[in-house]
Amino acid sequence: MHVAAEPNEKHKVTDVLKDASAAGLSVCRTWAFSDGGYGALQISPGVYDERVFQGLDFVISEAKKYGVRLILSFVNQWNDFGGKAQYVQWARNAGAYINGDDDFYTHPILKEYYKNHIKKIITRVNTISGVAYRDDPTIMAWELMNEPRDQADYSGKTVNAWVQEMASFVKSLDNKHLLEVGMEGFYGDSIPERKQVNPGYQVGTDFISNHLINEIDFATIHAYTDQWVSGQSDDAQLAWMERWITSHWQDARTILKKPLVLAEFGKSSRGQGSRDIFMSSVYRNVYNLAKEGGTMAGSLVWQLMAQGMENYDDGYCIVLGQNPSTTGIISGQSHAMTDLTNLVHSPLAH
Repeated sequence: MHVAAEPNEKHKVTDVLKDASAAGLSVCRTWAFSDGGYGALQISPGVYDERVFQGLDFVISEAKKYGVRLILSFVNQWNDFGGKAQYVQWARNAGAYINGDDDFYTHPILKEYYKNHIKKIITRVNTISGVAYRDDPTIMAWELMNEPRDQADYSGKTVNAWVQEMASFVKSLDNKHLLEVGMEGFYGDSIPERKQVNPGYQVGTDFISNHLINEIDFATIHAYTDQWVSGQSDDAQLAWMERWITSHWQDARTILKKPLVLAEFGKSSRGQGSRDIFMSSVYRNVYNLAKEGGTMAGSLVWQLMAQGMENYDDGYCIVLGQNPSTTGIISGQSHAMTDLTNLVHSPLAH
């Protein structure tokens, strides 16, 4: 959206969607938020920059052109592009007493600000296509928040109440699109023995109870072994990763009975080990679980960029045209998963 809002930069959005589509990628997850600060979409509560909004319109219309579906996220846990800290700052500026950033999940003013933003996005009419976002099949799903965490309540119960309230609100505005939470997959208190799968700590979410909410249509996990289990060898990190994915696949299949998406994973080019070996291993794991049936629906690598977007590189950036070996791995997985989907849905499979 940021790049698309700049007339002489927007070709980069076209480039990345074109390259992704050519590699067989079919779903892109991106932000439908940018709160406060430079180039903001939401300048202050309920006040939007139309120029930036038209950038998001362009992202959606270009995605449609290249046959890519979008998952759009409403807010950030982290401070990048504002996040819940910006919402807290706005409420304090308006005279509200706020304890800390995690009041985002419980304070009526903060919940109202957030709901207003959801409504603004969902009811937006695209200036290029003339189609309201809530009626646009190019959008595959909405995401409540990128990586929600709550240090004030590690059990997952506070986040659970918030997910229930916000998921119901989203569905009241739009019951056509899929909805997911945006979770990383940390286990909470509902099944205590599952907590040993976590990388040694809890973050205030509960993978099981948060995803059992009816209005949530599919489960997500994220995985960053180079951050979460950073002290371990490459082999140990890959073994941990396999356990993480398999455990959630089992739970999605037997307890949640919902599809599972590995919605973010990657390996920093600034760390140890080979990104290609890591990605190949993760992809093989995802493919094998999908092939076994049940709920493994796909994976999204973090993160694809176009040439000339180096200032957004967090170490995980992949430019398809510049990385032929990585591009080959991504393309191979995309086509294998597509073939698998076609096989599952073919008349011969029944």
